[in-house]
Amino acid sequence: MTNLAKYIDHTALKADATKDDILKLTDEAKKFGFASVCVNPVWVPLAADRLKDTAVKVCTVIGFPLGANTSETKAFEAKDAIEKGADEIDMVINIGALKGGDLDTVEKDIRAVVQAANHKALVKVIIEACLLTDKEKILACQLAVKAGADYVKTSTGFSTGGATVQDVELMRQTVGKEIGVKAAGGIHSKEEAEAMIHAGATRIGASSGVKIIAGSFQ
Repeated sequence: MTNLAKYIDHTALKADATKDDILKLTDEAKKFGFASVCVNPVWVPLAADRLKDTAVKVCTVIGFPLGANTSETKAFEAKDAIEKGADEIDMVINIGALKGGDLDTVEKDIRAVVQAANHKALVKVIIEACLLTDKEKILACQLAVKAGADYVKTSTGFSTGGATVQDVELMRQTVGKEIGVKAAGGIHSKEEAEAMIHAGATRIGASSGVKIIAGSFQ
């Protein structure tokens, strides 16, 4: 049986998440042995403190959820988050630039965050697949690899759709075996998580991590 917990970024990114929500998230992550907790930057210091003596990583989001910040802002945000305890950075690409065919801008935007991370944190690149054509998805993944990212990620979970098996398969096919693929958005069950892993995902972003793990024991 797949150890699903080690694939899951246990996530709380809603605007109304409270301190108590983050404390609960970190407690659950420790209990179940999730790969990371994924929180907004304001909660990174708290999460890092709560998880400092564990194997659970602290993941945060940059340029989230629209990707429309300047590259300089994204780079600063990433550096600041890492200094405050983030181990992993999930950044949103410049979606408008990609759809407008300005690939150089997209690559430079990703590279700015990769350079800011400076090998101190993993960089996952959110392509927001629900807004892209298959050709654009392939281009986004290729640019992420070229810019030095560690992962490509399907979705923020805040747009018009989340992860699909088809998108994960396409992304894995595009990036090959060396780069991680994170499926996120709308994954609520053990069966959905396992389908994403079978399609090539090496990480699952989900706010339903406990429910997914509970399904593993049924």
